[in-house]
Amino acid sequence: MSELANRPVVLDIDHSVGPLPGRLVLPLAYWQESIRFGCSLATMRRFRTMLDELLPARYGTVFTGSGDFHHLSWPLIARLSASQPFQVVVFDNHPDNMRFPFGVHCGSWVRKVAALPQVSHVHVLGITSSDIGGGHAWENYLTPLRRGKLSYWSIGVDTGWSRRLGLAHAFHGYDTPEAMVDAFVEMQRTQRAPSYLSIDKDAFAAEVAHTNWDQGQLRVPHALALIDSLRSGLVGSDINGEVSYYHYRSWWKRRLSAMDEQPAIDPAGLADWQAQQHALNLQLLAAIAARSG
Repeated sequence: MSELANRPVVLDIDHSVGPLPGRLVLPLAYWQESIRFGCSLATMRRFRTMLDELLPARYGTVFTGSGDFHHLSWPLIARLSASQPFQVVVFDNHPDNMRFPFGVHCGSWVRKVAALPQVSHVHVLGITSSDIGGGHAWENYLTPLRRGKLSYWSIGVDTGWSRRLGLAHAFHGYDTPEAMVDAFVEMQRTQRAPSYLSIDKDAFAAEVAHTNWDQGQLRVPHALALIDSLRSGLVGSDINGEVSYYHYRSWWKRRLSAMDEQPAIDPAGLADWQAQQHALNLQLLAAIAARSG
């Protein structure tokens, strides 16, 4: 039974995830145009229904492919039992709590998760993006921050605006990743609730794993220490941040994705990047298995 509980699942939408031991692959390429980057709430409801039909009763870490699919964490978390509250711990270079008026997308899903009754708190760790700086303050959803359901853990970002709005309690800023990791590990010593872990590999430095988003500063030892701090166990986990490219058929998605100025993928280096990604996936899987119930 423990093997089934730890069996990784690949939502194979963009064919970017390498071979994993014992994996269950769900072929979902037909969803790519409608779900990638962002989608309507109605489309997400259909995707959630599909997940409920296809996912087994017990499974391990879910791999969703590119960081363009990070909003798929929302239905994965929402389908978990509400019988016991749990915290959500997110590794990400971005807050993923930004305003998006067209439904939900890979940069706005955290707000949806923070509103779930079974989620006690959401911690987003490793942010170096200016998305939480003063110039983008108005784009952040403030309600989950104000209500104590969401915290940002950042490295080297000026978030002075949060104090002026009375939100300093939700912002944990550090000069180095080591300082951030130490503070979070110490905070977790008194944490009794289990956790859901969501990893976007853009939180890592590019030397650790290339992604097609701007990247943070985490190294593998930082990630392993953070995962090890989740001593009350994991109720679920997902990983994204693989490298993949897709040309949208719809003009509005081409426009929206262009506005985010994603770095171009170097075709000559793609194989090396994917090998690097795969090696990191195996390290993360081993660490997660040690904390899974």
